[in-house]
Amino acid sequence: MITDSCFAVDPWALKETFLNLDLLPQSESVFALSNGHVGWRGNLDEGDPHGLPGSYLNGFYELHPLPYAEGGYGYPESGQTAINVTNGKILRLLVDDEPFDVRYGRLGSHERVLDLRAGLLHRSCTWTSPAGRTVRVRSTRMVSFTQRSTAAIAYEVEAVDTPVRVVVQSELVANEQLPSVAGDPRTAAVLESPLDAEENHAVGNRLLLMHCTRNSNLRVAAAAEHTVQGPGQTETSSESSDDVARLTVTSLLIPGEKLRIDKLVAYGWSRIRSLPAVQDQVQAALAAAGSTGWQGLVDEQRHYLDEFWARSDVEVDGDEEVQQAVRFGLFHVLQAGARAEQRAIPAKGLTGTGYDGHSFWDTETFVLPLLTYTWPGAVAEALRWRQSTLPAARDRARQLGLRGATFPWRTIDGSECTAYWPAGTAAFHVNADIADAVIRYVSASGDQDFERTSGLELLVETARLWMSLGHHDHRGIFHIDGVTGPDEYSAVTDDNAYTNLMAARNMRGAADSAERHRDEAAALGVDDEEAATWRDAGQAMHLPYNDELQVHEQHAGFTGHQLWDFAATRPDQYPLLLHFPYFDIYRKQVVKQADLVLAMYMCGQYFDADQKARNFAYYEPLTVRDSSLSACCQAVMAAEVCHERLAYDYVVEAALMDLDDLENNTRDGLHIASLAGTWMALVCGFGGMRHNGDTLSFMPRLPEKLSRLTFHLGIWGRRLRVEIKTGIATYTLLAGSTMTVRHHDEALTLTVGSPVSRPVPGSALRPAPEQPQGRRPGQLRLQRGRQ
Repeated sequence: MITDSCFAVDPWALKETFLNLDLLPQSESVFALSNGHVGWRGNLDEGDPHGLPGSYLNGFYELHPLPYAEGGYGYPESGQTAINVTNGKILRLLVDDEPFDVRYGRLGSHERVLDLRAGLLHRSCTWTSPAGRTVRVRSTRMVSFTQRSTAAIAYEVEAVDTPVRVVVQSELVANEQLPSVAGDPRTAAVLESPLDAEENHAVGNRLLLMHCTRNSNLRVAAAAEHTVQGPGQTETSSESSDDVARLTVTSLLIPGEKLRIDKLVAYGWSRIRSLPAVQDQVQAALAAAGSTGWQGLVDEQRHYLDEFWARSDVEVDGDEEVQQAVRFGLFHVLQAGARAEQRAIPAKGLTGTGYDGHSFWDTETFVLPLLTYTWPGAVAEALRWRQSTLPAARDRARQLGLRGATFPWRTIDGSECTAYWPAGTAAFHVNADIADAVIRYVSASGDQDFERTSGLELLVETARLWMSLGHHDHRGIFHIDGVTGPDEYSAVTDDNAYTNLMAARNMRGAADSAERHRDEAAALGVDDEEAATWRDAGQAMHLPYNDELQVHEQHAGFTGHQLWDFAATRPDQYPLLLHFPYFDIYRKQVVKQADLVLAMYMCGQYFDADQKARNFAYYEPLTVRDSSLSACCQAVMAAEVCHERLAYDYVVEAALMDLDDLENNTRDGLHIASLAGTWMALVCGFGGMRHNGDTLSFMPRLPEKLSRLTFHLGIWGRRLRVEIKTGIATYTLLAGSTMTVRHHDEALTLTVGSPVSRPVPGSALRPAPEQPQGRRPGQLRLQRGRQ
């Protein structure tokens, strides 16, 4: 993939068959390993060359000032940037005093394989030094799902045709030099040497470095333990300084002999714990990993992923690239959230510092739905993190003159950390997105304990926000003015349809939850009268509609704006935000990403079939997809309104967003929401899955290019398998008590061991809608050199 022949297509792996240094930054992102707590980019073992060195801890950041030409009340003052912490990946190799560097000598072969079933990154290569000495190098790298603080490497050097003296330097390195950042505002701010040294040790085969950030006052420790196996003359020594701890292993190898080093690395960090406490934490993590051993860690990793794939796998027949991409996406979404454990799930996961490592609404709207039906424990943890940030959200609401809680547009620790910007500051829909994730998780899991202890508080405080942000007009209709919806090319508008409908769901959900948990609601100050006001506002919510055009408006007055001049916009002028002033964009009918279309998917009960078809046809020619979040949403609705071929093209775009580097920024990290959106596009698009309260329904349909789609869901304590072939859909209950699902308009009763099949009705033919000039799906791939 990555538009180059060095990447091969494989249903269960990402394979790079030879090394293309021009693609090194992108490959570091796609080969990244993480468990949601620790993240390692896929840098070469020897450290050089690299695109962006990256070792990350979820929630670990540095503060920096946010500059303003002119200040204003309520402007955030400090930004937060995820930083590169101590690098534990480095193993430098010298062959008879020649450093192993793929840019010198001769690289005879080089292969890397990310095994999606095992959760391991394998590398093998043969290299001949400038002096003519040949060695074979193999390494396997992992970040453990089962031991949250642990990563590990098995590294092996073999002499091939002549005796060689080899030296391996296994290092912990802090404050690595980082490359300068390009002018794209989506990339991370670079902070030079953000870590101040506190402690360093090198005793025997164990290394330790401890640092503290200067401004955010976060303490981090990294420790490594080594097991060395080699010929009898193998020797080791160790040393440390402020920013480097090193174990040096020397050995003389005759042809066929091998030197093997197993390296276990543990990380720990804290804002409040003392230096000895954090040091003890990483030493304990190392002890646990050492007790398990390398093979034990590998076995635990495979067992963990076997369970994940049994609950989550999606099978696609007819497009091998999409099959590989959807599994690649599932794996990386798991990596982003599996062990986050009351931390945010960043937009890039822990694969790079794009977006400064911030978390957005992407998490709740795109990532958590996938995890809700496949790996629900991660959802509860992500939402508990949101609950832990309620004090900051309440403070922000008070600062803005509002009640309840106002969650940030982008954040790491829960406080707003983006400079004032209309498209972000006014994007209050993030609060309804969080509430929607709570409602969906509770409904799917039945986790009443979570709802009582965490979900209720989130729903109540966000419902209070909407009551203070919106108002009833003289007719009793409820409006929410001056907000920005998902489309960031329309800012500070009145009655954004998506925001209004999601806020209505939020308020009804809060009232329902308060009724189920009256004592806990009373403790939050909720009484029957307040809950009734939420229900009334939700019932009276305004949904803007243009009677003349017979379409819903993205926001009040949107359809009256001047159309963007798409014919005069060159392909190289996308994304528009980098080539045109926002002032001009805000005044025109041009849509960055699905907004009203997303509302039709998320809140489909408010639209009938004809309205959905007309709305989709109206907004399709206006949507330029300058956001990676758009294609998957358009895929879902294109499938629902019977444009299966168009839906397929959008699925391909979402699936290959990073594997084909369609937005030219995969180097900064993966688009985790787009990866999750691929699952959404397949399951909710071609599978037609909708979950509303106690109803689970499917309206399956396949495009011509796919002959089979199979996926798995967990809901209400059951496990379900859905298989869709041309003309027929089969529903199989794998575990749990009897359940009812709907297939199109028919109710089906499912019991374990008794699959139920039904025909898939044909689709009504509709004229295919147009897209903006140069922006039809598939065109991005052609521009990037794919056929």
